[in-house]
Amino acid sequence: MSKVAVVYWSGTGNTEAMANKVLDGAKAAGAEAELFSADQFSGSMMDKFDAVAFGCPAMGDEVLEETEFEPMFNDCESALKGKRIGLFGSYGWGDGEWMRNWEDTCREDGAVLVADSVICTDAPDGDAEEACEALGKVLAQG
Repeated sequence: MSKVAVVYWSGTGNTEAMANKVLDGAKAAGAEAELFSADQFSGSMMDKFDAVAFGCPAMGDEVLEETEFEPMFNDCESALKGKRIGLFGSYGWGDGEWMRNWEDTCREDGAVLVADSVICTDAPDGDAEEACEALGKVLAQG
C-alpha cells in the first residue's frame, strides 16, 4: 500500500478544500494518506511517504506563502530527488506564474511531477475538485 502525504497552507480555506479532495482521491485509490498543514510537516518526514502532494496559494506577487509554507518546503527540497510529488493551489489574480515557477524548482530538485498541477481561481469548482481527486489517485499509484 502506498503512503501519501498531503501538505498544504491555506489562508482563506480554498487550498485547504483542495487538499481535502486530494486526500479523498488518494484514499479512494487505496493509499494510506495523511493530511498535514505546513506547520505540521518537515523535510525529516519526507522518507516516510512514497508520494507527497504540496498545496499553496499564490501570495503577493505570485509567490509561495513566505512565513510558514516556503520555509517548510525549502526544508523538504533536499529530499525531492526521485520523489513522486504533485502540486496544487488557488489564486485570485495573475496567470499562475507562481505555479510554473514552483514546478521549475521541483524539476530542478529532481522531483517526479506525477501529473499536471491543479490550480483554480478562488474556491475550487467542480472541475478543480475532480482534478484534485484525480491527482490524489495518481499519487496513490506506486
